[in-house]
Amino acid sequence: TIEMGYGSGAMVLGIFQVSVLHNVVHLLYGVVGIAQSRFSYSARRYLRLGGGLAAVLWLFGLLVDRGSYSNFLPLNTADEWAYFAIALVMISLSFLSGDVTPTRKADRHS
Repeated sequence: TIEMGYGSGAMVLGIFQVSVLHNVVHLLYGVVGIAQSRFSYSARRYLRLGGGLAAVLWLFGLLVDRGSYSNFLPLNTADEWAYFAIALVMISLSFLSGDVTPTRKADRHS
């Protein structure tokens, strides 16, 4: 069953441990990402801050005792390494060029 936090035995794909609180974290990630995607500077800031948060969640998962109440999200090994990969990808994507120059049709056919 899915619980609010600690003690949730719910699994996604039989790999990732989830809880109501964990799902709320992911929903907030998505909502903020959509809200910040309109402009390149805000999208870049979202990618850096979101990647930083993912890195914090990865470290939290590495350091917390999985069997204690302090594992309030809860996280398992698959979650930890998924957050590590998410952190790397998000922070890496934040360094892509934000300079987008639209071209006219006449310029493309030359």
